[in-house]
Amino acid sequence: MAFSTGQRFFNLVHGNYLIYNTCWEDPRIDRKLIGLDRQSHVVVITSAGCNILDYLLDGPAAIYAVDLNFRQNALLELKMAIMAACGPEELFALFGAGGCAEHREIYHAARPCLSDPAQDFWDHNIDYFDRHGLRWSFYWRGAAGFCAWMFRHLLINARPRIRRMIFDLLEAANLQEQSHLFSRLEPELWGHFTSWLMRQPVVMSLMGVPAAQLRLIEREYPRGLSGFIQDRIKRVFTEVPISDNYFWRVYLTGSYTRRCCPNYLKRHNFETIKNQLAAVHQYSGSLADFLEHRPDAYTHFVLLDHQDWLAGHDQAELDREWRLIFQCSASGAKVLMRSAGIDLSFLPTWVRRRLKFCPERTEPLHAQDRVGTYGSLHLAEVL
Repeated sequence: MAFSTGQRFFNLVHGNYLIYNTCWEDPRIDRKLIGLDRQSHVVVITSAGCNILDYLLDGPAAIYAVDLNFRQNALLELKMAIMAACGPEELFALFGAGGCAEHREIYHAARPCLSDPAQDFWDHNIDYFDRHGLRWSFYWRGAAGFCAWMFRHLLINARPRIRRMIFDLLEAANLQEQSHLFSRLEPELWGHFTSWLMRQPVVMSLMGVPAAQLRLIEREYPRGLSGFIQDRIKRVFTEVPISDNYFWRVYLTGSYTRRCCPNYLKRHNFETIKNQLAAVHQYSGSLADFLEHRPDAYTHFVLLDHQDWLAGHDQAELDREWRLIFQCSASGAKVLMRSAGIDLSFLPTWVRRRLKFCPERTEPLHAQDRVGTYGSLHLAEVL
């Protein structure tokens, strides 16, 4: 019953709100694995669009940003519009600092570059970047942002001692110092209330985690969802350098720093990415619908973790999607995907037979993932 309620709430949120305000996949790993070049035609699930802009540094011929939620494409559009019409300072003010007093002026300068649906969305929501109020950062907005703000408010702002420990951890100089600081912080983080909160499907839905993915974790992980989260967070903060882990910094502090931020926000990358923006094409709808309406020979597919959702929610759509991926794959096309599970045994046998996986490449890089919350990472070549 709880999972059913959580799925209904997930569908409600996904159908009516911006979910992701920043990408939750590490593009440094993606780029090492998929090896984009000037012949690459890439199909990517949009999410918040940060990683698509990162991929442009490799100069692919085309990137097709596909998302069921048009608001996610509107977010990518806004980033691209600001790059096209403004400069690196304006881009960082909104998406690095999380907002500024001049957010409306920046928006009006960029607005003519947006499509009609994106204009309509941001006309009503540009105050996401207003620095006033309780949720003073863009990164506290959207469903995932609200959830991050709620956890921060309950666990950090209400407990100054934890706040000091977390900020000390973010400034740690090396892994040894991180491990020492986290060993002091860890007992303060996990209690009956936080464990209960993390098990609530409604909370997970706000973070963009569907019921099918929760079932997968509960089924495959010995200590269930709360144990999975605790172990993943411990690994991130003790085994991966925190100095450039902008994923966790932005949700803990509400902003990036100039040194610790996605590549698209770094001044020295601005012109390179700006000059490649014409390579990005957007489609609001399912991945299968996109491939059906725009068949081509694509060289790369970046599927994020949505296979988890399809496998547990809509088997027919999963089958349809893979048939179209195989039909629209160039020779030797690569597929990159993540999962909450430890493997992809939930994929149909006929799909796995058409894929040659590369665990010797993915497993070492998965250990370096700065996000650290996925159970597994997979790169495959279409046979």
